[in-house]
This record gives sequence, structure tokens and C-alpha cells, in this order.
Amino acid sequence: MSDADSTGGVIEVGRLRKVYGETVAVDDVSFDVRQGEIFGIVGPNGAGKTTAIECVMGLRRPDSGSVSVLGMDPWFDANQVKRRIGVQLQQAALPNRIKVGEALDLFASFYDDPADTSALLQQWGLEGRKDAAFANLSGGQKQRLFIALALVNHPELVFFDELTTGLDPQARRATWELVRDIRASGTTVVLVTHFMEEAEHLCDRVAIIDHGRIVALDSPAGLVEAMESEKRIRFTLPEPADLGWLANVEGVHRVAHENGSIAVHGSGPLLVRVATALGEHGLEPVDLSMERTTLEDVFLATTGRELRA
Repeated sequence: MSDADSTGGVIEVGRLRKVYGETVAVDDVSFDVRQGEIFGIVGPNGAGKTTAIECVMGLRRPDSGSVSVLGMDPWFDANQVKRRIGVQLQQAALPNRIKVGEALDLFASFYDDPADTSALLQQWGLEGRKDAAFANLSGGQKQRLFIALALVNHPELVFFDELTTGLDPQARRATWELVRDIRASGTTVVLVTHFMEEAEHLCDRVAIIDHGRIVALDSPAGLVEAMESEKRIRFTLPEPADLGWLANVEGVHRVAHENGSIAVHGSGPLLVRVATALGEHGLEPVDLSMERTTLEDVFLATTGRELRA
């Protein structure tokens, strides 16, 4: 039985707190990460998600609370933990002149049983750049190199911080499939991301952090289901029209003009009622459709819509 098995989870965090001066970055955060899952952490800028994960990885020491990673304390058992986890940080760099193959070989030399570096190069689309200097890589190639470096020690647990930043949509989708392959091989994945679509497609469970606290935690489907008591339909009209009466239609809670279209929020058989009412008023809507609630809707509902620095 592994150390993770004895604690009930790969990661166990209890009442974690981290303060910088008068700023409470992490405030009473508790969660667990289960063996073999992809666990997502999302939140606005400055919400505390990076600080929380840095405490879990042993990069920062929490002011109070408990953290267990693979059955060990990541601060006091730092060397043992680091040999068994992989980390891809959002902000990372290598010497400009080091070559891709040299970087992988260097990192592999730190471990007793490293992964096949040639296979990693092929897996992450870097085989043609093996002899390229780090400074000559594109942003996406650098990102893929850091992911490969995070996997060079066959980690039991890997942290990806903004995994697909800098990747084009096609590369992002391909990376998602590789992440699923990583999980299928038995590695537990913690994914910190600001792409809600990414979290919804990849994660078994997602924690939404705001103002240093977890404000929601469930599977993407569970988070969406909890919000779907209110339905939403959207349409446009060929010509502008006064729609003030639409708020009085049975089941309609709110009518909003968003990005050139009309969004109607409500409950019950909303689509039928709105379509009927529009027809009675002699209006023919364009692209009238029911919209599915997404994880982004949940995120905005729990953290607000204002911009954050």
C-alpha cells in the first residue's frame, strides 16, 4: 500500500492559511485530491490559487493548517516529495543556450529511474527541435518542453500551472488528449487553469477559489447542475424592437442585451413561451435557441464579473 493510500488521498489539505502582511492570500482552505483523478483549481487573478498550490508543492510554508502530499509533509519531507512529483510552473525559464535534448538529459540525470527522453520528445512534438537552443523555441515549444521536464521522473502526481497558455487551439486540444493519457497511465494530475473550457473538458472535480477561499467544489457536471434551475435562451432580431413586455412573460426572470443579442433568463418551458410571445407580437427571431449552462457561467456566478488586476 502506498503512502497516499494510508491517508485516503494523494493530497489532503486542511484549513490552510497564508498571510502576507495585511493580505490574506489563502483563508481556511480545505480539499483533497484522489488517486488517479484530474483535479482542477480555477479562480480570478489574485484569488489565492497559486499561493495555495505553492504551499501544497512545498514552495511556500503555510502559516497554519495541514498539508499531506503522498502521505508526507511537503515542507519537512521536501526531498522525498520532490522525487515523486512533477511540476510545470507558469513562470519558468532555462539558460538561453541549453538545447532541448540537453535539458531533458540533465533533468533525467537527477533521478534513478527516469523516463525515456526520446519518447518524451516524440510525445510532446519536440523530436525535430532536440538540438535547438531554448532561446530559439517558440512560446508553445517552450511550454511543451516544460511539460516534458515535469514528466521526466515518472511522477505519481503532477502539477500543471496554466498548462496550455501560449498554445494555439489545435495544440491545446492535442495537449488535452495527452493529459488524459497521463492520467490513464496512473498519474494523478492537479491542473491550475483560467480556461473554463479546459477545466470542464478535463477535470473530474474542480475547486473554484476566490478571495482566498474555496467557494465551490464538485465535478463540472455537478457545479453546472446546481446552477441549472435557471434556464437561458438567446436570439437576435432583424430590426430593433421594444421588448419591455418580454419581462412579463410567464417564467421570465430577466432580459438582457448581451453582445448584440437578447438573452432571456427564466424557468419552466421558457423556449416555448418566449417563441410564442414573440410570434404574437409579430416578431421573427433569428437563431432562437436554448443555451447550455457552462462551467464559465458557474465561475462568473460565484466570483463576479468585474475585472481584476
